[in-house]
Amino acid sequence: MHAHGAGLDRVQVRLKWDPSPYGEPARHLDIVAATYAAGDPYGRPEYVVHTESRSPDGTITMTRHSETGLGLGYVEVMELEFERLSSAYGRVVVGVAIHQSGGPRTFGDLSHVGVLVVEGYRQLLTDDFAGLEDATAATIVEFTRDTSGAWHLGELIRGFDSNPAAFMAEMGSVRG
Repeated sequence: MHAHGAGLDRVQVRLKWDPSPYGEPARHLDIVAATYAAGDPYGRPEYVVHTESRSPDGTITMTRHSETGLGLGYVEVMELEFERLSSAYGRVVVGVAIHQSGGPRTFGDLSHVGVLVVEGYRQLLTDDFAGLEDATAATIVEFTRDTSGAWHLGELIRGFDSNPAAFMAEMGSVRG
């Protein structure tokens, strides 16, 4: 576990990747967050946030989304507001899924893919998916609430061979 002071408040998860070469189907990746009950942190998610859904209380939102990777720098961004997240939740797992609509794709098929987790100007985690060449989805990080109510980050880089829907159902079963 990685802790700073009283815990985390507002965190961003940023994702980048190069677009498909000319003439190939678009490469589409999504940041996904699953929120788990404090009493059952490895059970079923209470809710999942991705580009087509949002958290019921607005504490986890997509602030930038790309379906192609086109743009400068990090083209997809999710913001997590832990200072406002209900005490009913004790764990949030964040991952990345590759859409498979253009045919089977893994992280090894992508170029210049990377994820960055920051709180303000402080870099908390960075990864380039180099160890996940055969995976179609991956968990990146888990955030857990301690007994004082403070949120902390734990690296949770694990690959999955799943489509996005299956990944969302199984991503929280991984223990850090």
